[in-house]
Formats: sequence, structure tokens, C-alpha cells
Amino acid sequence: MTHSDADVAIIGMACRFPGADSIERFWDVLREGRETLTRYTDEELLAAGVPAEHLADPRYVKAGQGIPDVDLFDSELFQITHDEAEILDPQHRIFLECALTALERAGYDPERTEGHIGVYAGAGMNTYLLHNLSERYRAASSVDHYRLMLANDKDFLATRVSYKLNLRGPSLSVNTACSTSLVAVHSACLALLGGECDMALVGAVHLAPPGQGYHYQEGMIFSPDGHCRAFDARAQGTVIGSGAGVVVLKRLKAALADGDWIHAVIKGAAVNNDGSNKTGYTAPSIAGQAEVIADAHEIADVSPDTIGYVEAHGTGTPLGDPIEVAALTRAFREGTEETGFCGLGSVKTNIGHLDTAAGMAGLIKTALMLEHGSLVPSLHFTSPNPDIDFESSPFYVTTRTTEWPATDGPRRAGVSSFGIGGTNAHVVLQEPPARNEAPRGRDRELLVLSARSEAGLRRATTALARHLRQHPGLDLGAVAATLGLGRRGHTHRLALVADGTRDAAMALALGKEERLLRGVADGEPSAPVLVLTGSGADEADARELYRSVPAYRSAVEACATALARAGEPDGLLAEGGVRAAFSHEYALATTLLDWGVTPGGLAATGTGLAVAAALTGALPLPDALALAEGAEPSRPTPPRLPVLSPRTGRWMTEEESRQPANWTGAGEPDALAEPLDRDGRPLLRLAPADGGPAGPGHLLTLAAAQWVRGAALDFAAVHAGSEVRRLPLPTYPFERRRHWVEPGHAAEGPAPEGAGRLTARFDPGDPARNVELITDWLVEEVGRLLGGRQRVALDSNLFDMGVDSLVLIEVVAKLGREVDFAVPPTSFIEFPTIRAFVDNLAELMGLVSGPRDRAAEAVSPVSRRARKAQARQAGTEDL
Repeated sequence: MTHSDADVAIIGMACRFPGADSIERFWDVLREGRETLTRYTDEELLAAGVPAEHLADPRYVKAGQGIPDVDLFDSELFQITHDEAEILDPQHRIFLECALTALERAGYDPERTEGHIGVYAGAGMNTYLLHNLSERYRAASSVDHYRLMLANDKDFLATRVSYKLNLRGPSLSVNTACSTSLVAVHSACLALLGGECDMALVGAVHLAPPGQGYHYQEGMIFSPDGHCRAFDARAQGTVIGSGAGVVVLKRLKAALADGDWIHAVIKGAAVNNDGSNKTGYTAPSIAGQAEVIADAHEIADVSPDTIGYVEAHGTGTPLGDPIEVAALTRAFREGTEETGFCGLGSVKTNIGHLDTAAGMAGLIKTALMLEHGSLVPSLHFTSPNPDIDFESSPFYVTTRTTEWPATDGPRRAGVSSFGIGGTNAHVVLQEPPARNEAPRGRDRELLVLSARSEAGLRRATTALARHLRQHPGLDLGAVAATLGLGRRGHTHRLALVADGTRDAAMALALGKEERLLRGVADGEPSAPVLVLTGSGADEADARELYRSVPAYRSAVEACATALARAGEPDGLLAEGGVRAAFSHEYALATTLLDWGVTPGGLAATGTGLAVAAALTGALPLPDALALAEGAEPSRPTPPRLPVLSPRTGRWMTEEESRQPANWTGAGEPDALAEPLDRDGRPLLRLAPADGGPAGPGHLLTLAAAQWVRGAALDFAAVHAGSEVRRLPLPTYPFERRRHWVEPGHAAEGPAPEGAGRLTARFDPGDPARNVELITDWLVEEVGRLLGGRQRVALDSNLFDMGVDSLVLIEVVAKLGREVDFAVPPTSFIEFPTIRAFVDNLAELMGLVSGPRDRAAEAVSPVSRRARKAQARQAGTEDL
């Protein structure tokens, strides 16, 4: 299969569509030919706010294509406070989660991904602002109005994703009504090919008011019964639905080089507008649609007769469907006169019209069909619209799930999306390149999982176990690389060293504690003490490490060179004795350091002291090897890391480290036990317990034990020497909670002048009590932002907790009114913890004569330093 430099790969996909909250469930809906329409009871509609008179109207259709739980959001994952999440457009919330899911399915963590990732995104009309927030914020302050704009305007959809996921490519909000998704895809492809970004997140979201039906009116786009019958004689419209879809795009050649999982290939895309040559602003145009389809074929450099399927805009209207087929036929006739060879369908018959996200649903559907080599049914088609001449056209409507017939060339498809207002888009897709068989990798692999809570980690573990059990043929190396390179490390962690996919699935499913390493990475982990005893390894283990671990191999070769045996590294490991033991332990430790394990010191006995001298730079490698064999060392230099002496049971001073006698092998392996126990720091013993195997599995277990404690392992180094391949795996288990403002509630008016102020409760004779009142008031206010007082810690940096600077400015202004004092509006920038803020305010107000408690500075040193950096982080320098 030949490829062009202009080809773009779809390497990740995510969705929340009606009846399908994942790509896998969406494929089930499609191949099973299911419609996801929900019929509502009168009670449900009344509870959703539908007036009773609407329910009595026979034209009111009590059905919809919605998605559940739009009021829920994992705000803490994105460091968004409860208060901000509550006013944030649910479309933005859902899109954020889908964006992260798409990146994880592609196998990329933005924090560790080289290059720029762009965002091209669109959202529908914000009904949450209109119906739920408008009354409450009608009389709000100017700051709250500004916050409301930032949380709800379409302009901030793409840039919010870039900010929250740390993406540094172009970040553009795209909106062209129903064609938004494909116009965003077209824009992203141009940016990728033009070098503006290396990957692109592309998608759209649309939410209709949840749990409501609609009024049918003849001549409008809405169906009288909730069914969309695209191209059928009984077609009378569609139903507007809710949903979101996101894809990750990358230049195809880069995707192939990086081992990405490719769902489909974008060969070309085109965009145009109808202009005024049509019956009205909202009317479609044969000429405009035909032109954009033909342009896409030309850009993709494909002939229409090689296209086996078209995912139509397919709204199921008596006027729109004939126009669309006529336009398709005109475009195809520029390259072929064949008839009846190209399937035609519309995902709107399954999930309704998703407005801005409609084209994304069609794109994801078509990519899945190409990936699976299957055609799926377009529903509710029994007889053709009499105004569509299918017999003389290239098209037939697909009505059942069938294998996509293979042809001489690759399978290809087109996807159309036409927006009200005349902006048309068409994309040409091609099936993914054949995946080569995975090369033989290591016998064992390190799998890592993490989440923000123990409950979340259990869900992630269960999901991965189930996935591996359902797909026992997965390449374990690709599973390990995807988890290690493509997932952010969260607080609660689990690691497993497995020797096969089935083994991993069984260990995870059964929760075998002897196999599963667990830990909580809360804050900066204590650097471990590396314990070296000069222990060697079985020749077979050492050879396997040498074969499969580049860092280990390089270290052994360095030892061979230092011994003037540059061409004999294998022989060095095989000969046994002190040299082999030194080389193995030195290589093992060097590998862990190369993988990102950072020890706080080394404790060594026997030959291990010589290894410690080499690792810390106290002795050159040739001298350290000579020391291991009993030679008197030359004058050492001070080591780069602390070294615990087995002679004294203390950490060597600089002067002691310069004395050759302190590097000799005095002391037994257990000579360090008491001083290490007394020191209390975590230990990393390189020698396997009870003389067990010391091969790759042991090395990975050592690294895993550090990772679960919070070490930032370099998984690119861990997988060095292997062909990195990524594949779709279960993604982050969102821990959502409710953030929702019910409609129709106006904000409470201001309290009467002077009523209930803090100053009314102040006791002039008890300044400490007054300070406590201010502290408690702030805890209550900040707790309201975060979702409860229990979430507030007096010494936590509020910006790190996701509290926005604009919110704090409003809190400060409100506090100023409460205490009848001009509190500096940027005080929280200098003093970003509640304790530090109150200490400073107490001084300014004269409530105390000096610092009440400066312990907070030791707990949170940012409170008194790096103020300019804090201001930049908080985004208030330009306020």
C-alpha cells in the first residue's frame, strides 16, 4: 500500500455519544444496527422542566438522543474548583474528559511528549448558560460576570484544553454549525502538514437540554416520531442529539515511525461555502456540495470509483436527502460512470443529529468501519425517497452489517458534513496500513497503573485485567509501553512484572499481592539508599540482561574496555568471580540510574564498595575494578553522593572519603544493618532476596518498587532497545461528582449595610479571637469554592488546588467589606496559603504587633518567595 507525504493518520479516538460512552460501545451500537433513542415519561419530562401544556400538545415528541450524567465531572483531576466547575459549560467539561481519553488511547502523555500538540475544537449553543445560570448571575458582580464569560464562551473551549493538558500547539475554536467537526479536521490537517504542530486533538461537542423532547412542525428539520429515516420515502427529518467526539491526528509517516496504532488514514479534505446561489441562507446547494466533494477527491488524489462507502450528512429530510445524493452523484461522475458500487449511510439514524459534533460521529463511525473491514447498516431504510434516482447513481444504502468487500486497492470512504449557512466539508479516508507482527521483545515487562484514589486504582486495575483477558493475543511489550509512556503518574500506584498477557490478566484479576507492588506517591519521595554488596548473577540472567537492556549492556562493555577486554563483554560475564560480580552490580545500578531512579546515598560492603566508588566518581572505573580485586586504591576524590562506611557505621565525611583505606572491603554484608535501620531512609537492595534470579524480571521489580513510591521513571529509557508500539487500552477511570446549578434560581441579594459583618463580631480586647474569625470566614469561603470546608488546608497553596486568581480577587474584595478594611487585591499572590494570608492581614490591620506564626513559611515556602512566578501562574500580572 503506497502512502503520500500528505497522508494524516487517526491514532486515537474517544467519544460520548447517545448509548455509547466509549469507542468500543459505539462500535457495538453500529454493528448491531441499534437506535439509541430514549422515550421519556411525562414524569421525567416534568422533572426536566417541560411545561405541562407541552405534554398535552400532540405535536410534542417525548423522545430524545441524549447522554447521561452531564451534571457530573471529574473536576479535581483537572484542578478545577467546585465553584468553577459549577459554572463551567458542561460542553467544556465533557470535551476535556474526551480530549484526555483520546490522548491516552493514542498512548501519549503531553507532559512527556516531544513536539507540539494542537487543539481544534468546536461547541454547540450553550444552553446551560441560557437556562441554568442566567437568572442566578443576572445581578452578579463584574468579576463574576467575567468569570462566567471565561467559563461559558465558545472562544475558550480549545484554549482551556491546551491549558489543562499543557498542550503547546495552535489552539483554535472552530465553529461552522453542523459542519464544525470536519472543518476542524481540515484545519488540523493543514496545520500538521504545514509543520505548525506535531499532533492535533480535533473534535466537537454539543449538548441539548437534558431529558427533554421537542415540538414537531411540518417543514422543519425535526422528525415527527423521533426516528431519522435517511434517504427513505418516509423521511421527515431527524432528532437533535447530544454528544462529543475527539480524534488525535498525526502525519502518517511519523505515526508509522513512532509505532502508533492507526485506526484510519485521512487522504484529503476540502472545505467551501455555497455562497448566495441557493434558495435561502439555511438551504443546501447541489453545486456547493458537489464542488467540495470533487475538491476532496482531487486533493486526496483518488478516483471516485475506488471509494466504497460514503458517510453522508444524511439528515433524513425530504428535501435535503435528494440534494445530497444529487451532489454526490455529480462529484462521482467526474471520475466514473459505474452504478451501485458505493455504500451510503448516515449515523444520524442511530444516534440523531449531534449538531457541531455530527461530523465527528460520522468520521469515527467510518474510521471504525475501515479498521474492522465491515459495513454497518443505515437504519429505517425500506424504500428510497422517490426524488432520489439510486438506480443511475453510484450509490446504494447499506442496510445490514456485512464484510467490506476487498478490491484491488485499499478500502476508501468519504465523509460529508454540511453546515447551516453553507460551509461544506468532505474528508476522504483510507483503511489503516497492515500492522506488522510484533518483534520478539523481553520475556518480562513492567506494567504500571495509577489513579488519584485507591477506589479509582481498583477500577483501573479491573478494567485492564478485563481488557487483557478479552484480548489475550496483545503484544505485552506494547501494553507496557502504552501504560508507561502514555499515562500520567497519579498518587495511588500499582506495578506488575509479568511474563505474558495471560499472566498479567490473571495476576491483576486475582489481585495477587505477592505479585502486585502498591504504593502512594504523596509529595516528593524520599530518595532511597542504594545497598551494594558486590553480588553477582547467574550467567544466564546476566546474559539475558546484556541482550535485552541497552544501559546494562553499555555498562558491561565499559567494564570490559576498562579491563582492556573491549571485545569480550560476554566472556567477562561468563567467567564468574569478582570481575563478573562487579560488572553485573555496576551495570545493574547504572541501569537504574539511567531509568530515573535517583538514590540519596549508597551503602556498601565488600566488593560493593568498589562499585560505589565507580558509581559516585570517587574512583575511575579501571581503578574501581582493580580495587574490587584487592589492589590498594589511589587517592579517591570526594564522591558525588553520600556513602555509608561499613568501618564506622556513619556517612563518610569529605576527608574520610579521600582516605583509600575507607574504600577497602572491610565489613560483612550485615555490617550495615544497624546504621541503615537507624538512618530510617528507604532502602534499594540490588541483590535479590534469598539468592533468587537476578535477571530482567528482578531489574524491572527494582524499578517498579521505586515507581510505586513516586519515582519519576524514564519509561523511554526503560523501553530503550525495544521497538515501541502503542495500542488502545482502557483509559483513566474518571471519578466524577455533581457540579450543577438548577435553573430558575436567582442569586441572593446583598445583605443590608453593616448587617452580619465580621467586624460586628470582633472583640477589641481579644485580637487573637478576631484573627480566628477571619481565618474561619476564609475557610468557609474557600471551602465553598472547593466543594466543602473539609477540602481546605490552612497551609496548602490555593493556586495548586486550582483556585482561580479572579475568584480570589472577589474573595478579597468581599473580605474587605466584612472587616471594613482595604485589603490589597493581590494579597493572595504574595501569600497563597490561608495561614500566610491571614498572618499578613492581621499585621496590616494591627490586630497583632508582629508575626503570629511563621511556621507556615516552613510548610509552604512559596508563601514568601517566587512571587513573580506565582503571579504568572495565577495569571494576574496583567490585571
